[in-house]
Amino acid sequence: MLKAPSRNQIDTLLKYYQSKNYIKTKKLALVLTENFPNHEFAWKILSIVLKKTGKISESLIASEKLVEIKPQDALANYNLGNTYKELAKFSKAEESYKKAISLKPDFSEAYYNLGIVFKNNSKLEEAETCYKKAIALKPNFAEAYNNLGTVLEGLEKLNESETCYKKAIALKPNFAEAHNNLGTNLEKQGKLKDAQMSYEKAVLINPGLTNAHRQLSLIKKFDSYDKQYYLLQKLYLDRNISDEQRCHINFSLAKIHDDLENFEKAFKHLSEGNRIRKKLLKYDIKEDIKLFNQVKLNFQQIEKISPRIQKNKINLTPIFIIGMPRSGTTLVEQIISSHSMVTGLGELPFVLQFGYPVTTGLLDSSEESLTKFRNDYLEKLESLRDKNLIITDKMPQNFLYVGLITACFPEAKILHVKRDPAAVCWANYKQWFKSENLGYSYSLEDIVEYYKLYNDLMEFWNKALKNKIYEVDYETLTINQESEIKKLIKYLELNWEESCLSPEKNERNVSTASNIQIRNKIFKGSSQKWKKYKPFLDGTLDNLDIK
Repeated sequence: MLKAPSRNQIDTLLKYYQSKNYIKTKKLALVLTENFPNHEFAWKILSIVLKKTGKISESLIASEKLVEIKPQDALANYNLGNTYKELAKFSKAEESYKKAISLKPDFSEAYYNLGIVFKNNSKLEEAETCYKKAIALKPNFAEAYNNLGTVLEGLEKLNESETCYKKAIALKPNFAEAHNNLGTNLEKQGKLKDAQMSYEKAVLINPGLTNAHRQLSLIKKFDSYDKQYYLLQKLYLDRNISDEQRCHINFSLAKIHDDLENFEKAFKHLSEGNRIRKKLLKYDIKEDIKLFNQVKLNFQQIEKISPRIQKNKINLTPIFIIGMPRSGTTLVEQIISSHSMVTGLGELPFVLQFGYPVTTGLLDSSEESLTKFRNDYLEKLESLRDKNLIITDKMPQNFLYVGLITACFPEAKILHVKRDPAAVCWANYKQWFKSENLGYSYSLEDIVEYYKLYNDLMEFWNKALKNKIYEVDYETLTINQESEIKKLIKYLELNWEESCLSPEKNERNVSTASNIQIRNKIFKGSSQKWKKYKPFLDGTLDNLDIK
């Protein structure tokens, strides 16, 4: 009995594969692996061809078999890691990449892909280490520089991030994604002209990079003769583009038609873009209804335990700025952080990261769990702060965690920014959010329902936590700027500084959707913009029935 395929069989398998006849390649590879179950080359070819034909789950079986045959093969473990990564099995992918690295310590690609896994799991420091190791092993690794840039940006190290993107571009001048990422970075720094140039370079290199088109459309003011307008129209008619690309195109065209005051066309594209985004996210409002109910229910236990939480004295004073997204929270943070004693840290993920299990009941609300939440949060805050002892955490949807925050941080200040309900709902509908946790925003009906959930919860907090939440009315703030800002600064127990009246001069980095607007002076009439679209809304925003 033969122990291995014949030379002719192997040559035929290679011929089929090299000629890209994947049907015949797969057929013969299956025969060979069945007849010679320990033949590594047959399994290797089978794994590759299955992946190339989109049979990722089947490819995984072949990749696992190959590692079983050759457990000490670094490349086999690496390829297995790649397959796990494609299937979003990140813990398994991590194991495989680490195994590959242990077998081949100079495996730069394995470090690179391990960095991707860490980034997908929000382990940014670990991802940073991996990308730097990949670059040390392979100094001309443009993709690693680009990915390192995204991680550093996530860690709010924008200057270092900018350097990485520029290095990636220097190594690979036509690297469209790096040009796009550089644009995002520069936009956050307030370097809007430079950002526009980077976005334009990205779409020039790759016209199908629709995310870059969308970001470019937000930073520009369009006329009817703009070349990008005609390019986007052409892309829109292309039936071969993906749903994700079509989504970005629709949001881009909506912005263009808004600039041109073609509001009916703008609404058409907004509606289509939002429908696609909701479908891609598979959002269901019922899950958020359950979440809000669970938050209220669990607060009873948190409130009981609050007096027993170990609250070691701290020097830091956190200021939590909450509210619906697009309600003016970024503006309020910009005002406060214009004060010399305050550092604005933007949208920090730590309350969600450490507090979600406790707030939702996934983890028992106990003295131990609440004390751990407090300590873990403060440790992260301490690692990010500069010389200032007053820190802003402007994560709008921390309104879900007000009960937990007040229980664990009695020394904290909580600012709730309220805005006209219709204006907020419309602003959410107009926005493509990077976060996948805002699925409600892609349907007008879902937005209205979500707003009511939010409003009801804030009423619940105000009733339960009397005088612990300071409310900032966005419309009043924009009309009576000086008096409202002075009230706010006084509430925060800060000495008055004139710089707080000119938040547009604050040069801090801003990573939110408002990063363009806050570079301008406070605008008084923004809450009325939604009314231009009122004829197309079928009264959806007319009856929010908010108290």
